[in-house]
Amino acid sequence: MESLYILIPIAIVLVAVAVTVFLWAVKTEQFEDLDRQGHNILFEEDDIPSEKSDKSKGNRSK
Repeated sequence: MESLYILIPIAIVLVAVAVTVFLWAVKTEQFEDLDRQGHNILFEEDDIPSEKSDKSKGNRSK
């Protein structure tokens, strides 16, 4: 029974921290574009070689 005097305030603090982090994430628009990261994973390799080839072309001409 005495342990409840410690566990209940700890639980309340943890819930308050979780709610605060969630509200911060919503306020800073962390959940606005959920599809972009999925597309970045799928198409990231296609973009990188073209950027590297453009940079290497620029270095060769100098």
